[in-house]
Formats: sequence, structure tokens, C-alpha cells
Amino acid sequence: MERILVVEDKESMARMLKETLEMEGYEVITARDGAEGIKMIKENKVDVVLTDLRLPKKDGLEVLKASKEKNPLAPVIVMTAYGSVETAVNAMKSGAYDFITKPLDTDYLQLLITRSLKNQRLLTENLLLKDTLSHRIGTPDIIGKSPAMIEVAGNIQKVAPTKSTVLLLGESGTGKELFARAIHDLSPRRDHPFVPINCAAIPRELLESELFGYEKGAFTGAGERKLGKLELADKGTIFLDEIGEMDTALQSKMLRTIQEGEIDRVGGTGSVKIDIRIIAASNRDLEAAVAANTFREDLYYRLSVFPVTIPPLRERRDDIPVLVEHFISKYAAEMNIPHKKVSPEAMDILKKYSWKGNVRELENVIERALILCEGDTITEKELRLISAASSEEEAAGDTTGGTLDEVAKAALKAAESRRIREVLEETHGNKTRAAEILRVSYKTLLTKIKDYGIES
Repeated sequence: MERILVVEDKESMARMLKETLEMEGYEVITARDGAEGIKMIKENKVDVVLTDLRLPKKDGLEVLKASKEKNPLAPVIVMTAYGSVETAVNAMKSGAYDFITKPLDTDYLQLLITRSLKNQRLLTENLLLKDTLSHRIGTPDIIGKSPAMIEVAGNIQKVAPTKSTVLLLGESGTGKELFARAIHDLSPRRDHPFVPINCAAIPRELLESELFGYEKGAFTGAGERKLGKLELADKGTIFLDEIGEMDTALQSKMLRTIQEGEIDRVGGTGSVKIDIRIIAASNRDLEAAVAANTFREDLYYRLSVFPVTIPPLRERRDDIPVLVEHFISKYAAEMNIPHKKVSPEAMDILKKYSWKGNVRELENVIERALILCEGDTITEKELRLISAASSEEEAAGDTTGGTLDEVAKAALKAAESRRIREVLEETHGNKTRAAEILRVSYKTLLTKIKDYGIES
């Protein structure tokens, strides 16, 4: 619910405005003079300020200035019985959203407030570099039909309508941000900002100001106030990706934000109330980080109210064909090329590959295959960059455990597989010539090609 501050010295007018706006579903707070209005701006989170121009103690332009200092994005509508052009120009130059004269047309005032809030959302989206024409209409596509994915999707649908904090766990590339967006889009906050921030991608000394914002003069180079991502996400959702990389000092500040629902800008002297939903994600074992004293235990329990583990792609191989089809459709449309099929042999390679980079790696492979594909079908040829790695992994097996003899045998298989592949590449698939170069019999070479899953 948006909060409107009405600053009006005439009691009857203030009461009428409060009743009218509350009937429209807004929360309304009032002040009887400019000084009280400025005080309420400093102490409250206000979405719209509606102020008379002529007020006791402080005038409407001073109220306007105080509002812009507190939150530059909050629209201010100035009302006055003295609707001269000069007065209107001064108010607009000072940052007023619009100007309305008394006696008030309440229908027009409600239209102004609706427009100002819409404009505020657009300004926020621009600050967040969000593309208003991007594919963000409706729920993002979560592709999969495996039991593991069906279970995850069910949990997402259950938690989305609530206010609960969600902790998404899983390896890199499993699509944690996609799931976070799905939670946001299925929630009552869907019409407000979704703000992602990667805690691992921003230097630690800059992450605090990026999250919490800063005041003018807070440090060298801070020439003006900057709103942080947490404040820009007000009424929406903040997605804290790779939160396990956040240092412990900043973890303490984040814990206070979750507990108190307020932030302190860097260099600020007061707190700012915010209403956000937090979704965090990590590919690290946060419980192990807690045990190692690198992650705060109290913050961990605050974040993991509703943990969701996203399975890696190798544990849901049944989803690979539908994901492949999805990515082909996506990139064929982007490249303006005909839709491509996938040969059974190529699909077999895709289904057997280990996918250490998970869905993100699969997407990259399909995009690259479409670029390389000259016909209407993606074949093993377009997948050569992964088929080599796949076969070597299959040949090597798991070398992380076992005896020295077992590790040596696995390494030998990997080396043999790699060398056979190189020679077959050099001979353009001529197995007779390859056997001669490798100094093995033709039959031995065929056996190894079959055992190692090498495509000629």
C-alpha cells in the first residue's frame, strides 16, 4: 500500500483529502505545517507528497526540497490557491512532479497521483537498467519435466505468495536467478522491482555502497546522494546472488536490515525504512561456512527460512531434450534463421555429457552449434567441442578417489582417448592410417574407439 503525506494547514481540507485518498486504497498521513511535514518526511517512508504551497513555519517549496533530499524519486505534487505561472514554474524547477490549483478537482488529483506513481516506477526501472521491452511478461520459463524439477516448481509455487525469505542452493549455472524471478513474478510484489545483485562480482569495498547507497560527501568522489539497490527494491524483491561471498562485517549490516526493515546509507545519520522481500542464493555450502566462522550463523538462519535446492543438470538428464528444443527456438529466432533439428547421435552426446556448467553451459553449446550448423540438422560435428571433453571424462572416470593403480589406469585411458582423437582428426577419420601412426592393430584401434565412445 502506497503512503501519501498530505501537508495542509486547513483542517477541513486535510480531513477531506485524507478521507478521499483512503477510499482509493492509499495510506494517508497528515501534517498541519511545513516544519511538521519536513519532520514526517525524515521519519517515514513516503511514496507521494501532496503539499500546500503557503504553509506556516516552512513553505511548500521547503517541504519539496526536504522530500527530494530524502528520496529523489518520490513525486511531490504542489497545490495552491495562487496558481500564477511564476509560482508553478518555481515549483517545477525545484523538482515538483506537477502543480494543481484550488479549489481541487479530486478526480484530477487522483489521476495525478496514479500517474506520478507510475512515473516513479519507470524512473526506478531506468536506474536499475531494466529493459521495459524485455521478456519479463508473465512467469519466466522454467523448463523441465523430471521429478526433481516438478518438486522444485511445486515448492516455488507454494512459497511465492508469502513474505518468507527464500534461500536457493545449487551449483553454478543451474538457473538460480531464473527461479528467483519466478518467485517474484508469482508473488503479490510482481508489479514492483526485482533487483538482482551478484555479491561475488562486486569488490568488497564497493558492495556496501552498492547495496545501501550513500550520502553526498560520504567519501571521496561521492558528489551526490545515490540510492542503493536495497532502497530501489522497495516494495519489490532483492535477489542476493552468491551471498556466501559477502564479508562478515557486511553480513552484520544485512542482518540488521532483515530484522529491522531499514537501512543506513553510507555516510548517513538516520535510518530509512524499506519493505522488501529477500531471496538469497549460493553455490557454497553455507552450513560449512558457518562452521568455519566465515558466515554468520544468525544470518544463515534468517535467510534459510525456506531453502530450495536446485538439482544439477546431470541429475535430471530427462530434461535435456526439452531444454535443447527451448534454446534452439530461442536462438534461431534471435539469429533470424530456420529452426534446426538435432540428430539422434548428437542428442546422445548431449544426454551423456557431464555438464559441469549445468544449464548455462548447455545454452552456450546450443548457441554455438547453431552458429556452426550449415544444414537443417545439428550433428556430432557441431558438438565436437564438447564431445571430446565428454569422452575423455568417460574414459578417465572418477579420479578423486581409489588406489594409485586405479588412478593411473584412469589417467591412461584419458590420455589414450585424447591421442586417438587427435590422430583421427589429423587423418580425417581414416582409421587404417590412424592405426599405423599409433602403432596398434586396426582391431585394437576399433576396440578402443568403441570403449572410449569416440566418434570418428
